Amino acid sequence: MTHSEALAVLRSIIDSAAGPVSVVVVDTHGEVIASVAMTGAARDTYLNAHRKAYTAARSDAYTTRQLAEKVGATPTELASFDPFFSFFLGGVAAFREGERVGAVGVSGLPGPVDEALAIASICATGLDAPAP
Repeated sequence: MTHSEALAVLRSIIDSAAGPVSVVVVDTHGEVIASVAMTGAARDTYLNAHRKAYTAARSDAYTTRQLAEKVGATPTELASFDPFFSFFLGGVAAFREGERVGAVGVSGLPGPVDEALAIASICATGLDAPAP
């Protein structure tokens, strides 16, 4: 994901979020390209957004929702994952022509809303996102 695309993702979410959120856009390694914590967003939402984006970028799942469904509540399965992974909704991988190019993490609103914002922002940028 380019820096311009990452900034467009941020702008899309800032312009459409119904409340204050934190947004982190990462490359395929989970390294931050661009981020923002909107005025009024709880401070812990930034770390949550980063963890969600990191998870969507580095796991074999397309979203944190998909990974959580795959794992379920199996303690041994949960213990085997990277400790920075998050299973909260709101992390979504971004694709260009079928290739993963990064991911977006959103935190601050209910999980399904965070996820919808991430998906919509990826699509608004001209990249592809998995269907919820």
